[in-house]
Amino acid sequence: MSSPRSDTRAGARPAELISQLALQPHPEGGHFREVHRSGVRVSRGDADRSALTTIYFLLRAGERSRWHIVSSDEAWHFYEGDPLELVTFDPARRLVQRARLSRDGSGGQSVFVVPAGWWQATRPVGQYGLAGCTVGPGFEFEDFRFVADEPDHGEMFDGPLAGYRDLL
Repeated sequence: MSSPRSDTRAGARPAELISQLALQPHPEGGHFREVHRSGVRVSRGDADRSALTTIYFLLRAGERSRWHIVSSDEAWHFYEGDPLELVTFDPARRLVQRARLSRDGSGGQSVFVVPAGWWQATRPVGQYGLAGCTVGPGFEFEDFRFVADEPDHGEMFDGPLAGYRDLL
């Protein structure tokens, strides 16, 4: 069992990371900062993108990364804190997957890739979780949509996603 001192320290760590890493609020929830945007450009369809981008992403207790869709593959890398629950949904196959992101050997996996076009949402299991998200081709906000803005998204939450409506 943790001592009150370590519990207090764990509660202070997210604020410390937000300050040290210069994280800002993210529209989907949590806090982030872009740490790399490749100067190499690639074409995807008629769009020109950076080849790769990566961010720090932090969720504190009570925060969530709302259901959203990214038009590129996104690799999550767990850095520190309590595990993160990452829920994905393949709308073509109506397949729900749950991943627990954590340090190697602590009941989860440290890396998980969300395929382009899949729905995704994340929440911390404890006080906080710090991850990195790497997107290729690189992330652009015009390639990002909230599931709540998708037509007829609600019917999915009466089916396979019924237990995850709170992440909208």
